[in-house]
Amino acid sequence: MKAVDTNILIRLLTKDDELQAKRVYEIFKSAESEKTRLFVPLLVVLEVIWVLESVYNITRAEILDSINDMLLMPVLAFEALPALQQFIESAESNKYDLSDLLIAYSAKSNGCKSVITFDKKASKFHLFELF
Repeated sequence: MKAVDTNILIRLLTKDDELQAKRVYEIFKSAESEKTRLFVPLLVVLEVIWVLESVYNITRAEILDSINDMLLMPVLAFEALPALQQFIESAESNKYDLSDLLIAYSAKSNGCKSVITFDKKASKFHLFELF
């Protein structure tokens, strides 16, 4: 199995570089025809969120929709899929930073009862603990 980097998913979602977007399509089609999957590390999802928010000014709802759409793609295998699903469900009903929520649900899926932080805003979310 091969993994994908953030820039692959950004091309898939934004198609801001026509040649690279076409190449991504070819990579996905090839994996699909070979019946292989492409691994998406959790850190790549975190970077995708950051890039879409800070570089492309994509709305929270659009980011969540995009991630949810990618989760449904059979060619992609996501690290910590249950954590990602919980993250999306939670993020749709609150206003905490997406990156903080992803960190919290990743920690929870690895058996942590909370994430200690100095971030006062994040600490108001039940999976964080102000330190």
